[in-house]
Amino acid sequence: MIDILVYLFANYHDFSTRPKTRTLRRRLSAVGFNDEAIGVALRWLDGLKGAPLLDWPDGHRAMRIYVPEEQRKLGADSLGFIAFLEASGLLSPGMRELVVERAMMLDDDPVPIGKFKIIVLMVLWSREQDLEPLIVEELLDDGDAHPLH
Repeated sequence: MIDILVYLFANYHDFSTRPKTRTLRRRLSAVGFNDEAIGVALRWLDGLKGAPLLDWPDGHRAMRIYVPEEQRKLGADSLGFIAFLEASGLLSPGMRELVVERAMMLDDDPVPIGKFKIIVLMVLWSREQDLEPLIVEELLDDGDAHPLH
């Protein structure tokens, strides 16, 4: 599913310009994704598109307490990454809740940081946030060490 989401982001820079589900399903199948993974990814994406964004008043500074299931499923790396994104102003409380909800839907337990970053990217993309190239690069980085050349 994650590979399909990255493919969609790379090929449809504007969330609202992606093709309708039937056309998208055919295109994804044509480039080699299997039907089951396509179905899961498109259902996940449709759920994201239809999810309401909670709105907090400006200057709202409440602390988010994660329930034990969220702590276990998301893991320390993802929870730390959320805190970083919020502190940097990239993730509002409403967006944070959408990221947590969508990440909790993954089968992984705990969710690897690389997949979690893709979830963040998809949420920001679906809400048509302006994304600086360095932010996109960080979100597409799977966290593995890369050799220096």
